Amino acid sequence: MRLSLATALSRDAAGLCLHHTTVNPVLSYMSAMRRLLQFRSKNSKAEDPLEPSASSVSAEPAAAVVLGLQVVAEGIEPIVDIVAIHGLNGHCEKTWTTSDGVNWLRDLLPHDLPNVRVLSWGYDANTHSRSRVSCQYLFDHARTLVSDLCLERQVTQTNKRPIVFVAHSLGGIIVKSALIHSDAARHGALEEHCSIKLSTYGIMFMGTPHQGGSGVALGRLMVNVASVFVAADDRLLQHLERDSEWLQQQLGQYAPISSHFVTKFAFEEYATPTALGQSIMIVPRASAVVPGAADGEPIAIHADHINMVKFGLKSDPGYKTVSGHPRVMARNAGDAIGGQWDTQGRVDAGLSNEPIKSFTVQSSVPEVSHVERFVGRDEEIDKIHEELQYDGSRKTVVVHGLGGMGKTQLALAYALRHRDQYSAVFWVNSKDVDTLKQGYATAAKRIFCDHPSLIHLKAIAGGSDLDEAMEAVKRWLSKSQNDRWLIIYDNYDTPKLPGCDDAGTFNIRPFLPEAHHGAVLITTRSSQLRLGSLVAVKKMQNIEHSLEILSHASGRNGLGSDPNARELAQELDGLPLALATAGAYLYQVSTSLADYLQLYRKSWLRLQQKTPQLLSYEDRALYSTWDVSLAHVKQRSELAAKVLQLWAYFDNQDVWFELLQECRQDGPEWFSELTEDQLSFDEAVRVLCDHALVETNTTYGDGNVESRGYSMHGCVHSWTMHVVNNRWDARLARIALSCIGLHVPDHNRPQYWVVEQRPLRHANRCRAFLRTRPAGQDDDKSMHGAIHNLGMLYVDQGKLDEAEEMYQRALQGKEKAWGPEHTSTLDTVNNLGLLYADLRRLDEAERCTSGRCKAKRRHGDQSTHQHLTRSTTWAISTQV
Repeated sequence: MRLSLATALSRDAAGLCLHHTTVNPVLSYMSAMRRLLQFRSKNSKAEDPLEPSASSVSAEPAAAVVLGLQVVAEGIEPIVDIVAIHGLNGHCEKTWTTSDGVNWLRDLLPHDLPNVRVLSWGYDANTHSRSRVSCQYLFDHARTLVSDLCLERQVTQTNKRPIVFVAHSLGGIIVKSALIHSDAARHGALEEHCSIKLSTYGIMFMGTPHQGGSGVALGRLMVNVASVFVAADDRLLQHLERDSEWLQQQLGQYAPISSHFVTKFAFEEYATPTALGQSIMIVPRASAVVPGAADGEPIAIHADHINMVKFGLKSDPGYKTVSGHPRVMARNAGDAIGGQWDTQGRVDAGLSNEPIKSFTVQSSVPEVSHVERFVGRDEEIDKIHEELQYDGSRKTVVVHGLGGMGKTQLALAYALRHRDQYSAVFWVNSKDVDTLKQGYATAAKRIFCDHPSLIHLKAIAGGSDLDEAMEAVKRWLSKSQNDRWLIIYDNYDTPKLPGCDDAGTFNIRPFLPEAHHGAVLITTRSSQLRLGSLVAVKKMQNIEHSLEILSHASGRNGLGSDPNARELAQELDGLPLALATAGAYLYQVSTSLADYLQLYRKSWLRLQQKTPQLLSYEDRALYSTWDVSLAHVKQRSELAAKVLQLWAYFDNQDVWFELLQECRQDGPEWFSELTEDQLSFDEAVRVLCDHALVETNTTYGDGNVESRGYSMHGCVHSWTMHVVNNRWDARLARIALSCIGLHVPDHNRPQYWVVEQRPLRHANRCRAFLRTRPAGQDDDKSMHGAIHNLGMLYVDQGKLDEAEEMYQRALQGKEKAWGPEHTSTLDTVNNLGLLYADLRRLDEAERCTSGRCKAKRRHGDQSTHQHLTRSTTWAISTQV
């Protein structure tokens, strides 16, 4: 009989290989499994129970399965629970035990983590037993896990103790399902189940098939896992066959909460022998590691799928890795989980007066696209949460910031994280009056859908009268007992403010519910909207968060250690829209990050125009997202629009009044108006600040000597050059160069070395422009002196190569404009001589001195250049 069975196995394996290239490989593999089950069923009375294969050392007969939680090690005054979950056909003890009987959870880990309680959870995951096969599905197992953990922790009075899960293979799918179930538990419905997700600090997924990858479908991965064993129960295989879709849905359900946990993705490096005689990578790296996961880290284990969780010695490299991460998690978990329980306590106190069921609407915001993975912004979310704490009165928060900073996604993330505090959450696009009213009409439909007894809403929800729909929703929100709702008024970027009556602006107050209760969250680009507590959204400061966005959007892993990725993230300067835009482009092409960075710098507008649209951003394109702001700036102040155009030729950081005032007399009429006094300058720039295109500096400035400046984001700066200006403007470039050159301080000025640090960034910007234009073609004589001054600035900063470049350029321009013996020309020659002496290029320094001496003799001038000659000669002599 064993020969016949082997023949059947061989035949089915051959059939699978044949079908792999012609039909669905998952269905073929399952078909082979089912034929094998039928073969065994017909001959079961005559044969002994089939033994597990050599590779399935963790498989146990059904009678030996141990169910429920087993305490592996109690720990000494434990502060963390480590919970181990085995996989398909696994065992709560033998999955973790080597062939010589070493169970690392019991025999090794407690010595390294004495203050941790270690538990192992067993469930009936056998698929090859004749006597009994579990009828529970994966999600049923997950709910049982949550129930068992809750009971154990309640009995031992440890329900707030932090949890770290270690899950092997499909056990990881069960853990994710358990956390989804725990997160969905609500007050009055298995409320105690909430504690598991709330207490979970970290997860180690060991060879868990999270997703398809490298050409392997998700359903095939499930069958790969089953194929480690002789055969799989037909019912479970059917479940896995259709569960590829279920698991895809699980990915979407788990993603919003995944960032709440510290996650490690361990993957096998070696192929595993299967029941059909093949050796395959059961769960390849592309499936075991979720790209771009918050706090997620890939870990290589030098073993196959079965042995990646078996360690016999402390010196085993795999054990050092797998035990080291829980050790770090245990050290950090106490404070983090304690803080989460404190926050939940405050929430529970606020929920003691729960919303009346008749006002509850399902928490959903289908009207706007979510980003797949929201990164960072915990400080802003906590600030919003603090300001909107329920006390029975109306609470309003205004979230403001530059377009593309992720204000909409921040508001959605807040609503998702704190949805339990509200009876209903509504999202209303408020970019104009008609769109806002349409948002209310959509809210009416949602209310009627959950409360069909509200007959009057039926006709309104299905009608075309937007005003009637809006008033009906406002009345419903204003009912005295309906006081726990949240409305997000998104994209209110055209507020009617005092002194501003531009076309398209409107006052949002008449559109708000009239009752003085509920929570209102408004997102806007305007920093002048004062309807509630202000929360500013600025660029992401942590470059790791920027790399996470870039990695997830591009589908490229390992960016944290890629210097080109870090340089690109620094260039995009923490602007989520810019990072997502770059990722969307890189996702569709094979362009390297280094090449993308060069394209970004040289072909900015064309690159942006060829980038795929981003559905999760209202404006969808980086190059157009600030167009609405520009239109309103022009309506309010043409002078402010001119400032934007001029700013393209300065550095994006630190533009201040005195910098521009230096060449007020030489500029066009609008420039003279701008620099007439500090009030005129501030009035124009304030318009840009109101639209978040510019912000006041917090770091630049030299005390009381000159005024504090303003800065703009680097991506906005690129936009000013390529969109606002559209083409090179030589006159604006000359104004910028003159302002910077004239502002280089004289050495007679007190602490001039401190003052001259400030224009250095702008000097670098001008130098970059000058290098694109041939020397000697500067047709404005005023530019030569400015360029000469840039050389002096670079000398003082010790940047001698840059100084030489500027002096040489100034010299060529002066010689062309005034001749080689003009006083100004010789002044530059003198400075070149001093510079060459400092560089120990003495022959060139001497030629400079000789040339000036000849000019002096020809003109009989013994005094004009005498001090110049003496200074250069002295400098040469000191170098000899």
